[in-house]
Amino acid sequence: MVSADPQTLDAYRARAEAYAAIPPAPEQDAALARFLADLPEGGRILDLGCGPGLQAAAMQAAGFDVTGLDPLPEFVAATRSRGVRARLGTFTDLTEVAAYDGIHASFSLLHAPRADMPGHLARIRTALTPGGRVFLGLKLGTGEGRDTLGRFYTYYSEPELRRLLTDAGFTVTGVELGHGAGLAGTDDPFILVFAHA
Repeated sequence: MVSADPQTLDAYRARAEAYAAIPPAPEQDAALARFLADLPEGGRILDLGCGPGLQAAAMQAAGFDVTGLDPLPEFVAATRSRGVRARLGTFTDLTEVAAYDGIHASFSLLHAPRADMPGHLARIRTALTPGGRVFLGLKLGTGEGRDTLGRFYTYYSEPELRRLLTDAGFTVTGVELGHGAGLAGTDDPFILVFAHA
């Protein structure tokens, strides 16, 4: 979660422990394995919106060089407590050039306004090495709005995501659909997208 939206940050801050206790959906576990399988051994990964660091720790345990980025100090501290490097920041703090072999953005970019997505994808593209991989987890749907906890969401369709990624210079290599219950307790459809620069 890398949004700077105050209501979204407050919702996660108030429920940080409960959020960390939510198990990933089976599709998410499979997607993480697929993402890692496409990276060079020991490759550099940015977990963009690392949250409490559960997936970052799993990637590091698999032998990768992982850095987390999140705007919530509590989540940065939790990620560091798992032995993973992490820094405080939002999407616009991604300023590196050709620094990562993979960028993992699991249900973080969905908190950014739709109008900002092209800029965020451009920063991701710039931060990746040539041929670098990106993984996106987002919620399926249309429009923008807040959930019952006050978190801001942008919902995407598969065609829209494919177009945005293509326009940003990516090649989409896979799409998977699923659904699961999150922090708000609702069972929501999601989309997992794999692409390379």
